[in-house]
Amino acid sequence: MTNLVLKNILRFFILILFQVLILDNIHLSGYINPYLYVLFILLLPFETPKWLLLISAFFIGLGVDMFSNTIGMHASACTFMAFCRPLVLKTISSKQEYKPGISPTIKDLGFKWFFYYSAILTFLHHFLLFNIETFRFSEFLTTFNKIIISTIFSLILIIITQYIFYKQQKDIS
Repeated sequence: MTNLVLKNILRFFILILFQVLILDNIHLSGYINPYLYVLFILLLPFETPKWLLLISAFFIGLGVDMFSNTIGMHASACTFMAFCRPLVLKTISSKQEYKPGISPTIKDLGFKWFFYYSAILTFLHHFLLFNIETFRFSEFLTTFNKIIISTIFSLILIIITQYIFYKQQKDIS
């Protein structure tokens, strides 16, 4: 249990630092804004209480906001993402599939499940974030294109990260 808590705290700080020092400096054509820090919310254990999920999401968003000078945009988008997470988990598959001790990773639940799970939640995060940023209905198509392209790019980074850090373990039977 303590190992899991320390692992998540370390992941929290590493993802914030990676986001603000490296990824925030990548803006290709003004459309691609990769946000890898949402991986923290995606990888929180299934057993995480809802109140802790919301608070953790708020603080990771606030951490990015503090360094990005975005005044609560990331905090609200992350909190919304965390709020939607239980509904997305319930929608994707039955509760009996989430056995104690498994994590929401490619390693534990497979590529297809993780892809749907992360795509839906990343899209919801980006949808709220970019709409708060633009805050104009007149630029709906431009904003929607930015949401789709950034979601795809963020998803690619999330999946690459999964394959780098969560390699499949071979059965020793």
